[in-house]
Amino acid sequence: MQTNGQLLNFINGAWKQSSAGDVADIINPATAKVLTHVPLSPGAEVDEAVRAGQTAFAEWKETPVGDRIQHMFKLKMLLEENVDDIAKTITQECGKTYGESAGELRRGIENVEVACGAPILMQGYNNEDIARGIDEHMFRQPLGVVTAITPFNFPGMIPLWFLPYAVVTGNCFILKPSEKVSMTTQKLFALIEQAGFPKGVIQLVNGSKETVNALLDHPGIKAVSFVGSTPVAKYVYQRATANGKRAQCQGGAKNPVIIMPDADMDTTTRILADSAFGCAGQRCLAVSVAVTVGDAKSIFTESIADAATSRKVGFGLDEGVEMGPVITKESQERIEGLIAKGAQEGATVLVDGRQKKVNGYEDGYFVFPTILEDVNPTGEIAKTEIFGPVLSLMHAGDVDEAIALVNNRAYGNQASIFTSSGSIARKFRHEVDAG
Repeated sequence: MQTNGQLLNFINGAWKQSSAGDVADIINPATAKVLTHVPLSPGAEVDEAVRAGQTAFAEWKETPVGDRIQHMFKLKMLLEENVDDIAKTITQECGKTYGESAGELRRGIENVEVACGAPILMQGYNNEDIARGIDEHMFRQPLGVVTAITPFNFPGMIPLWFLPYAVVTGNCFILKPSEKVSMTTQKLFALIEQAGFPKGVIQLVNGSKETVNALLDHPGIKAVSFVGSTPVAKYVYQRATANGKRAQCQGGAKNPVIIMPDADMDTTTRILADSAFGCAGQRCLAVSVAVTVGDAKSIFTESIADAATSRKVGFGLDEGVEMGPVITKESQERIEGLIAKGAQEGATVLVDGRQKKVNGYEDGYFVFPTILEDVNPTGEIAKTEIFGPVLSLMHAGDVDEAIALVNNRAYGNQASIFTSSGSIARKFRHEVDAG
């Protein structure tokens, strides 16, 4: 939905042009061409949405859950019917391949499916005679108006981590998506409108930091969900909780794997290449550090280098493309700067993806798959979330040294091991600091 080349907000059941004087460009990262503009909505429009949500909440919380999920069933059907169109939009503004875009949307739809089971999920419990003459009852009740602030890298999936569950449990929901990928959100909300939710139950307010601050400060917002970088996650959490709100904030990651000599190297290489370079490395659980043990070093290093150099990079809607660009020029420059920093710290640039061009897309923000070998485990490149298609290789003499390398990091999202040994897998599970 657009007016005068600008995307709209969806407030109180209607599409509305923002009064914002400032807009941000939405750019196709494969071509560097502007697709449209998104308003950076002021706090007054956040207040309008919150007040509409509060009005809707009075009726929505009393609506039987069996009636609430009927709208969600319809939304699931509409999403299924529009996967192709939405996936193409994700690729155009986010840069990932069509297959990756369709895949993320289907993962989002899975959340809608689960939310349709809310009558079971919402069951409470009771305990009789917890003390003489006293029974205990637990009821699940909605909070009110809640919000989610979502990132650029999965515009079709991450909003659906939050929206379906918040709404079917009786809350009213406001989404503030990344201003880099708001075209996808417009298409999602067009389907939400068709699904027939009462006005004010689900709303969309586009914007940037001013919009976020207005949501975090508004007394009518009862809970905040956030996904993004660690510095911003800390900012959102501190400001939201200081204002008495519930908050769940997911930040960055640095995801290591250990490769033992007895691992199936073909399977290991395929999985790690897809993880490190899929979505151009722009996902929270992308593998970014591989620690080889003993004789695994030479075999894996050769095979992963071959996988990196053979990966086809380009515009995600073109046939055969396996990896697209990164999201912005600034991201491209930051990633290339971190690669240079790794080399300065002593790493060997085994496969160099900097300063590469794709025919027909010479202005695109491409960083090709990159592999750094013998990375300094105490250096910046080993500790920083690169959020790009860069895999760092380290080597350990035995599994104990490898686990020590894995545990020497600031992030703890996940860690993995590739081995044929049950005893080593168990040792890893018990000793690694992750999850």
